[in-house]
Formats: sequence, C-alpha cells, structure tokens
Amino acid sequence: MCRLLGYLGPTIQLEEILYKPKHSLIVQSYQPLEMQEALLNADGYGVGWYHPTRHSQPFIYRSISPIWNDQNLPPLSRYVESNGMLAYVRSATPGQAVNLVNCQPFQSENLLFTHNGYIDQFRQTLHRPMRDRLSNPIYEKIEGTTDSEHIFGLFLQELASRNSASLEHVLEATLKTLTELAQQVKVLATVLISDGQQMVASRFALSGTAPTLYWLKNDPQFPDAVIFASEPLFPGEWHPCPEQTIVHVGEDRDIHFHKLP
Repeated sequence: MCRLLGYLGPTIQLEEILYKPKHSLIVQSYQPLEMQEALLNADGYGVGWYHPTRHSQPFIYRSISPIWNDQNLPPLSRYVESNGMLAYVRSATPGQAVNLVNCQPFQSENLLFTHNGYIDQFRQTLHRPMRDRLSNPIYEKIEGTTDSEHIFGLFLQELASRNSASLEHVLEATLKTLTELAQQVKVLATVLISDGQQMVASRFALSGTAPTLYWLKNDPQFPDAVIFASEPLFPGEWHPCPEQTIVHVGEDRDIHFHKLP
C-alpha cells in the first residue's frame, strides 16, 4: 500500500505541495493515519511533473530511498515549478522487489500513472492473464514486476484500441477488463492519471475496500487548483472520493463523478 498525491492548477513550486503542508506526503511516508495494510512507506518514491509553459513530455524523479532520506529532493522541489504533478511514496507489496523500475509514477509519452493498492497473489493469479491481453509494443514497455505497472499496461492497451476516447472512458474500460480477469481475486485500485491538462482518478475494489483518496478544490492556500491525496494534507474542505467511482478534472478544473456499474 502507498500514499498518492496529485495537483492540477496554477504554477507553484513543488515544495509548496510536497513539503509545506502539515500532513505532507513526506509526513505520510513515516506517519500515515489511514493506511490499513502497512505501517509506513519506506520502499522508494517518485515525483512526476509537467513544465508550465513547454508542452513536452513530463519529467520524473524517482528513488528507492525513503523520501525523508533523500537530500536532493528539498532543493529540487524549491527549484522546480509546475502546474500539474503526481507523487507517490511506496510500501512494497511482499514479494515485489524494491528497485527503481518498480517505483512510480510510470510514464508513457505525455501520461503519468500512479496506483495505490494491489492484486492478491499477483504472480499466481493475474500476471499471465494480464500480459496475454497486451500487444507486443505495450508488453515490451513493462520494465518492472509490479501489479501497478501491469494495470498501466492494460490502460495503455485500452487507450490504443480507443484512439478518440477520453481518459475517463479508457480508465473505466481498464477496470472492466480487470473485473473480467479477476473473478474471485482481490483487486484494490486507487489510481491517478494525468496528461498535464486533465486528471482522472479511480477508487475501485473487488472483494475488498479501496484505499482512501480525497479531493480538494479551490482552497485559500491553493486557489483555482484541485488536489487529490490519500490523506488530507492540512485542515480544509477535503471530500472523500466515493468507492467504485471515477473522478475527472478537466482544464477548467470542474470535477465530474462517474459511478462504475
């Protein structure tokens, strides 16, 4: 289980959202309040962000160190400015290696992807069925061993077969495919995906309770912005994302909810 963070709004320094909140992602890495299947997040972390003026592929910084131990991140977060970012701290599922290729966010072209949750006994249950659904080009993109990256692979496969579909519809199709494959397998999939202009989230589970995810819009500290977080970062009007729901935030920062069947 992990902790996730997403930001979409006016350009800010990364430290404003990563370090300054009282219950920041840094604090959540060693003192989470709402994790139910792990104690802390010490198995690496990652930050992905978009340049505020240059419409290029996102930038990623990842490490296998605990986020509180990385002395490079504080000065980097004061230097980097962005209007869209995803971040994550990792608590590795038992049996999945702690290495750089298993650290999120995962990237494909202009997309960033993070996942909190797990597929029960992934190697023995859905590893092969999920890989069988992938075309060779997408299969070859998978570098690590995590269930998270394979869920991203399914997402990319659905995206490739639906060229004009929205990210929201592609994520729904991905979760539908997971449901078809899983049958009685436990799947927890709280997900954040962004292309720099929009962000979609899911809070989804099969045979379990999905990890927490909250959203906040237009807070006085972050006007005209939308923030997603596994746990509230500071006192404010945080709203829990409903289970079995996809949440979409567009360029206009309007929030739309789509209940999954």
